[in-house]
Amino acid sequence: MKKLLYILVFTLSTIALSQNQELFDQANALYNEGKFSDAVNKYEAIIKNGEHSAELYYNLGNAHYKLNNIAPSIYYYEKALQLKPNDKEILNNIAYAKNMTIDDIEAVPKLGLSRFFNKAINTLSFDNWATLSIIFVVGFVLLFVTYFFTFSTSKKRLAFVSGLGSLLIGLICLSFAFKKQNLDTNNNPAIVFAKETEVKSEPNMGSTEAFVLHEGTKVQVLDTINNWKKIKLADGKT
Repeated sequence: MKKLLYILVFTLSTIALSQNQELFDQANALYNEGKFSDAVNKYEAIIKNGEHSAELYYNLGNAHYKLNNIAPSIYYYEKALQLKPNDKEILNNIAYAKNMTIDDIEAVPKLGLSRFFNKAINTLSFDNWATLSIIFVVGFVLLFVTYFFTFSTSKKRLAFVSGLGSLLIGLICLSFAFKKQNLDTNNNPAIVFAKETEVKSEPNMGSTEAFVLHEGTKVQVLDTINNWKKIKLADGKT
């Protein structure tokens, strides 16, 4: 019975993947024909089927960009970037899309070292960094055992140095894993979809207006109070 169930699940998964690929090809063809609205519908159908990929979000962002849908294009480029943080094509296109926004918000510049480390950390996911740390720690254990059971002085020295190096790299990968988890946890972006939205200084309608945001502006959601969102802009303003 279990074997039959596994076969059924595998078959259904294969069919779903095949259907999604067919929809993706159709959407790409529609995009190339200039039928951007139809392409959007096809791409969104794939998402509804549970498929998620940087390529899918990137193409959907492109289709919305062609339709001058500023907020959706930036939204899907951002989702693509979450899966491929350093992809040059995505970064290039999102820059073009952001040029269409009204709000000119200067991001707080990151220091060179901080920027370098964040870029390095974002090259892999939390799971990838954690897996690497385990691999190097296991390598350290094996080299440690080799050190104790070998009689050759040169091999002992090599095992000792290699073991320390493996342990050090493992600890670095582990720290990167936790840093990546922290970055992902604190990263709660949102895109303004309304043409214009008034931001209040306090979470009530009677409070004064702090500023106005327009379609396509990216914010960070810091907190939620009932139906209100506390946000932070790229320039640090809250």
